[in-house]
Amino acid sequence: MKVKTILVSQPEPKVENSPYFELEEKQKVKIDFIPFIHVEGVPSKEVRQQKVDLSKFTAIILTSRNAVDHFFRIAEEMRFKVPDTLKYFCQSEAVAYYLQKYVVYRKRKIYVGKRTFAELAPLIKKYKNEKFLLPSSDMLKPDVPKTLNKLGVDWKKAVFYRTVVSDLSHLKDVTYDILVFFSPSGIKSLFENFPDFKQNNTRIAVFGNTTIKAAKDHGLVVNIKAPTPETPSMTMAISKYISEVNKKA
Repeated sequence: MKVKTILVSQPEPKVENSPYFELEEKQKVKIDFIPFIHVEGVPSKEVRQQKVDLSKFTAIILTSRNAVDHFFRIAEEMRFKVPDTLKYFCQSEAVAYYLQKYVVYRKRKIYVGKRTFAELAPLIKKYKNEKFLLPSSDMLKPDVPKTLNKLGVDWKKAVFYRTVVSDLSHLKDVTYDILVFFSPSGIKSLFENFPDFKQNNTRIAVFGNTTIKAAKDHGLVVNIKAPTPETPSMTMAISKYISEVNKKA
């Protein structure tokens, strides 16, 4: 069956040159962006209950833009003045760049990884004597604590925000040719919103092994997988699939 409509379970990209817009143009398909999950901040009272005293930490590990936002939100709610001496360990350039929203970049000690948490680990290891705070969501990837424990650093995880299932009731009578998922939470949201969901002719595209597993655990047939050596990005994987399918249709 020909592919004409795609639903991406994430917010619409804010950049003008997003590969999704290129995909839409090239393959003559309609792409909608609807987040299946969203983030909600944990109140400072709950953070206090986790026995978190911000003044006790000399360094902070930031794995996402959400972590940046919610760290500074909690600091403000707790009336804690973030010291200029605080060291920031950012998982990627995108996270470090986003930090500029809150601090004067050139006046701070900021250490930046390439992309994955494993790539940030050597930088953290260099500063073993720091006391690290890891503000995170309630759904922290298991490799993060595993890596930090292996490094033998003094660190504490604190839940500053939660991943929450979005209300998708407005999609009840809407069907798409392809549904695109990037996390097990997205799959969970689909079935929490639509417990009787039947795949029928809908193609499922997933990114990453944990998402593939979640899809299969819910009885879904995965038609498009990324990353692969041939298609390292989701848009490349979808484009390849559409080219093959629409040619036959």
